[in-house]
Amino acid sequence: MAEANPRPGDGDSLDHLLLAIAGGDNAAFERLYRTTSSKLFGICLRVLPQRAEAEEVLQEVFMAIWRKAEMFDASRASAMTWLSMMTRNKAIDRLRANAGGGQQAAIELDELESDASAVDSAESAQDRERIEVCLDELEAPRRKLVRIAFFEGATYEELAERSGNPLGTVKSWIRRSLLKLKACLER
Repeated sequence: MAEANPRPGDGDSLDHLLLAIAGGDNAAFERLYRTTSSKLFGICLRVLPQRAEAEEVLQEVFMAIWRKAEMFDASRASAMTWLSMMTRNKAIDRLRANAGGGQQAAIELDELESDASAVDSAESAQDRERIEVCLDELEAPRRKLVRIAFFEGATYEELAERSGNPLGTVKSWIRRSLLKLKACLER
């Protein structure tokens, strides 16, 4: 018997919901919304300072999910990772648009996304614990910068300003920290 209300971490159910949404299933879309909206809204709130903006971005995310569900590829990422990254990216886009920051450099995740990325691994409680262990292996200042970059959506420039360190130094720290995290997670 199929589970009536999939949990946010229940990847198979979310995969099936996205597949059904790609086929135009309104009921599947409603179930996906009920299942994931609180977590996705939390992501919006962590990135955006104003609740109203977070609500608008969440609405945009769900409109994008309806239009782009067929683009989901379970072989590349879990459903929750795909949804979370879409949400995070839209929230960061909104934050940057409001700040007028057309010249800010985004932190690239390509190296991590090509394999099983830290975000992808975070979908289960056990993997979240592993990520915390790996983050704890980083020096405190670098760990803080990585957290700010990925949970608040800060750019390199913002990290340099917040930490009082040169931009090049911050870029090097983030890159090396991501490589250390990747190596730790692959152990």
